[in-house]
Amino acid sequence: MVMRYDILPRDAAIQPFHRDRNIVIPRRCGRDYPPPGPSSSFVKGTAITQRTVSGNVPHERTAEYSDESTFHPASGYILAAVGSILFSMKAIFIKLAYGTGGVPDIDAVTLLALRMAFALPVYLAVGLFAWRNHVRTRKPMPGKGQLASAFAIGILGYYLASYLDFEGLVYLTAQFERLLLFTYPFFVMLLGALFFGGRVTLWGVIALILAYLGISVIFFEGATARTDNSMMGAALVLGAAFSFALYQLLAKPIIAKITSPIFTCVAMTGAGLAVIVHFLGQSSFAMFADIPGRIVLLGALIAFFSTVLPSFMLNAAIGRVGPQAVSIIGTLSPVATIILAIIFLNEPFTPADAVGTALVISGVGLFTWRDSKRKAAARAG
Repeated sequence: MVMRYDILPRDAAIQPFHRDRNIVIPRRCGRDYPPPGPSSSFVKGTAITQRTVSGNVPHERTAEYSDESTFHPASGYILAAVGSILFSMKAIFIKLAYGTGGVPDIDAVTLLALRMAFALPVYLAVGLFAWRNHVRTRKPMPGKGQLASAFAIGILGYYLASYLDFEGLVYLTAQFERLLLFTYPFFVMLLGALFFGGRVTLWGVIALILAYLGISVIFFEGATARTDNSMMGAALVLGAAFSFALYQLLAKPIIAKITSPIFTCVAMTGAGLAVIVHFLGQSSFAMFADIPGRIVLLGALIAFFSTVLPSFMLNAAIGRVGPQAVSIIGTLSPVATIILAIIFLNEPFTPADAVGTALVISGVGLFTWRDSKRKAAARAG
C-alpha cells in the first residue's frame, strides 16, 4: 500500500501526533511516496517529515527528496555538456561583435552593458519568484549584512571578472582566452589555501604545472597567441580568472545562507549597477540608439545563450548528477571553443597549439578528478 507523506519545509510546525506507541501518522496532503524505511533512499532536497512516538515524547525523522531524482541521469550529463558548450560560445560571440578590423566595432564596456540589459531582467524575475517562495514557506529572511555581501561579491564576479575578460578578448584569440580562463580552479586552490583554510595538494601542484606548461607552449610556439599585445590580453584574462576564483570562494558561504536564486539576483543587481556606472562614466544611454543591429543581436545572444540559459542548465545538471560530474564534463568547453573559433572566426590552430591545449585540458581535468575524489572521500568518512 502506498501512503501519503507530507512535503514540508524544515521549519514547519510539528502537527499533532498519535499517542499510541510507535505509530506513524502520515498527513493527508502531499505526494504519494512509499513509507520511509531502512531500504528507503532519498536525495538531498525538500524535507519529508514523519513523526513517531516513543512513550509521550515525539520524535521527528526527516529524509530528503528532490524532484531531480525523477529524471534519468543521462539528462543531467546532456544538460552539463550542452551548458558547457553554450558557455564556450561566449568568446565567439564577443569576437564577432568586435569585428575583424584593427579597431573593435564596439568597446568592452558597451558590449558588457548590452549583455546586462538583456540578462538582468531574467535574473531579477527568477530572484523575485525565489524571494516570494522564501516568504511563503516562512524561511528565515536574509539579513542586511548577507544581502550587502552578496551585492559586493556580485560586483567582483559578474562585473570585474567579466569586464577583464571582455577587455582581454580585444587582444587575444577566442581559443587562447578560453584556455587561460579555464585555469581558474588553480587560483581557487591557491587562494583557498592562503586565506580560506584550504590546502594545496601534491596532485594539485602537478596539475597546475602541467596546465601552465601547456599555456607556455601555446604562448611561445603556438599560432593562437600570436596577436598584437598578447601579453596585455593574457594579463587581463588571468586577472578575470583570479577575480572569478575569489568570487567563488567568497560566494559559497553566502549562498548556503540565503539560497542560490536570491544570491544570484542580488549579485547580478550589484554587477548591473556597477556596469551602468562604468558605462555612464564614458558615454550615455543615447549611445545605444547608434549601436548597429548586428551588435545588438550578438549582445542578446551573449546574454541568453552564453549567460542565462547555460547557468540554468548547469544548475539543473548539478541537481541530477552532482557537481563533480558537471565539473569533469566542463572540460569539453575549450575543445568546443577551438572548433567554433576555427569554423566561425578562421582562427589558426597548429600542432603546437594542439599540444599546449592537450596539456592544459589534462592538467585541469586531472585537478578536477582528484579534487572530486578527495571531497567524496571526505564526505564518506
